[in-house]
Amino acid sequence: MKPELVTFGETMVIFDPVEKGPLRYVNQFNKRFGGAESNVAIGVSRLGHNAGWISQVGDEELGLYLINSIRGEGVDTSQVKMTDEAPTGLYIKERVREGSNQVYYYRAGSAASRMSKDQIDWDYIKGAKIIHISGITPFLSESCHELTMEVAEFAKEHGIFVSFDPNLRLKIISSFPKHKETLLRLAGLSDLFMPGIEEAEYLFGTNDPETIIQLSLKTGAGQVVLKKGEHGTYYASKEDKGFVKSLRVEKVVDPIGAGDGFAAGVLSSLLEGRSLKEAVERGSVVGAMIVTVEGDIEGLPTVRDINEFLRKKQDVLR
Repeated sequence: MKPELVTFGETMVIFDPVEKGPLRYVNQFNKRFGGAESNVAIGVSRLGHNAGWISQVGDEELGLYLINSIRGEGVDTSQVKMTDEAPTGLYIKERVREGSNQVYYYRAGSAASRMSKDQIDWDYIKGAKIIHISGITPFLSESCHELTMEVAEFAKEHGIFVSFDPNLRLKIISSFPKHKETLLRLAGLSDLFMPGIEEAEYLFGTNDPETIIQLSLKTGAGQVVLKKGEHGTYYASKEDKGFVKSLRVEKVVDPIGAGDGFAAGVLSSLLEGRSLKEAVERGSVVGAMIVTVEGDIEGLPTVRDINEFLRKKQDVLR
């Protein structure tokens, strides 16, 4: 069965410290994995839809670990290549204090950064209802930049719904002098543009939600979802607009992966034919749930988990 949603990009092995404090004092780590695109694919899969992830990993044990783990989450990994010419990327977390993480990346020259458009099965892409793109992949390398733009334009040409989350990573984009042009071009090719408020301010030079939404639509984006963290989310299309308040979270355990969980909630809803407002509401619930669990994907819920979470919220309010 062909995936309803297809995404592509780098997933890395994570070494997650058992203890809090500077890494020089940490001696034990848990091995996990995470990547913006595979996080979304796993989130969509857990919510009952078929998802596929395209990437490249090293032909070694860590590469096998990624493929086996992501396939084990129900995601189609048939389009993931292995290479013996480059290693799988890594990142290490540092938990200085509760709810505050520092991340160190070891991804330069990684297997995923060597992906190219020549590796893409375009029939596989054509079979998807949604192509989800992050703003990380085009800045991994020149070949990844070319790959990303080709996929976005191919999807647009063939009427496939394009979702774009800028996932701004300043350390990565700094070596690309025209990175804003690339991000705005991808926003303009998207049917759904999902920036955070800080990302939008970086791109448009304003933090006014109404102005950001108008400028986003002017670029060519079909719909805009503007995330404002704990405050809530603005959404807009040519037909409708509104605001959804964020759910209150008593304790943030690990904020990494919240945006990817939000995207999974939104996109799974759109696959079900729900309205943009309903999609944002589910995305907000998923985002709230994921920050209460350690790890990038460990807190991604099923539909049953969401219903139980909302039931408990209602019980507290009664």
